[in-house]
Amino acid sequence: MNSAKAHTRWMMAWATGVSLVWGHQAPAQEAAKKPEPPKAYLKGEDAGMAYTLQGEYAGDKLGLQVIALGGGKYEGVLYEGGLPGAGWDGKPPYKIAGGEFNDAVILRGKAKRFVEVAGGLAQVVDGGPAKVTLEKTERKSPTLGQKPPTGAVVLFDGSSADAWNGGRIDAEKLLMEGVVSKKKFNDFTLHLEFRTPFMPASRGQGRGNSGLYLQNRYELQVLDSFGLEGLDNECGGIYQIKRPQVNACLPPLAWQTYDIDFTAPRFDSDGKKVKNAVMTVRHNGILIHDKLELPKHTPGGEGKESAEPGPFALQNHGDPVRFRNIWVLPKN
Repeated sequence: MNSAKAHTRWMMAWATGVSLVWGHQAPAQEAAKKPEPPKAYLKGEDAGMAYTLQGEYAGDKLGLQVIALGGGKYEGVLYEGGLPGAGWDGKPPYKIAGGEFNDAVILRGKAKRFVEVAGGLAQVVDGGPAKVTLEKTERKSPTLGQKPPTGAVVLFDGSSADAWNGGRIDAEKLLMEGVVSKKKFNDFTLHLEFRTPFMPASRGQGRGNSGLYLQNRYELQVLDSFGLEGLDNECGGIYQIKRPQVNACLPPLAWQTYDIDFTAPRFDSDGKKVKNAVMTVRHNGILIHDKLELPKHTPGGEGKESAEPGPFALQNHGDPVRFRNIWVLPKN
C-alpha cells in the first residue's frame, strides 16, 4: 500500500471524524439514504467491492470481522486473542462502524480507535502512531468435503435430488432449500455442507435464513450470522432451546459444515418419554453443542416428539441457501 496515499486517507478520515460514520457529509452515508432493495448474490464476483472488503482479518492475538451492510456502510467486530474459535478470549468484542472512503473502508470507534481496510489488510490504530496489521484470511472447515464412511446413506452428492421430497437442483448442481428427506432416522451421525447468500442490504432473520430440522422436530438454525452475537435464533442455535457456545459462522458465500451426533428420545411402553434427545454439534469443526439434551421439539417442522423415526428437512425461508455433500450414518 502506498504510504503517502494511506497517510492522506487516514488524515482525511480523522478530519471528517464522526461525520464519516454518522454525518451527512460522507459519500457512503449519502448513498445509504437511497432505498436499496434486498438482493441475494450467489457469486462473489457479482457483488462488487463490498464482498471483497468484507470478511475475516487476523493477526497477532487480534481478530477482526468486517460485515458489509449495503449502501457503502460496514460494521466491524474486533476480538482480543483472535477470531471466534481461533484464539478469541471470549470477552465481549469491540464493535466499530463506518463506511467506504475512496478504495477503502474506514471504521471508527471510541478513544480514537480507527481501522482501515484495504488491499487485503486491516490497519488498526488506537489513538497513537503504532499500527497493528491484520491480514485477510479465509478459514475452511476441516471436515469440508468429507467422504461418507462405510454404511452411510448418501442423501445428496450433486447427482440427483431423488432422496428428497420436493428436491430441486440449481445450475451449480447444488440442492435448493425447501425439501424433506424421504428416508427417516432415529440415532445417527450427520454431515451436511451449506452456503448462505451474500445479502448486504438485509438484516437479521432476512439474511440467508434457512434451518436444518432433525427428525423434522428439532431445528438447528441456518442463517448468515457472520459477526453477530450468536443467539438461539442465529446460525448454530437450537431455536428457543440453546445458543451456540461460540458463533462459528463464516462470511456469506463461504461453504460451511455441520457435523452432528444425534440420539433420539426414548419412550416407555406407555408412550411416556423417559430420556431426552441428545445432540453434539460441530460447526465448521468447532464444538458448539456438547451432549446437549433437548427437552422438547422446536416450533415448525413435523410437530411433537415421538418414538418413531423422522426425516431431515431443509427449511425454505425465502432465501437462496444452498446445500451439498449430505450423508448420514445410522446408529441403529
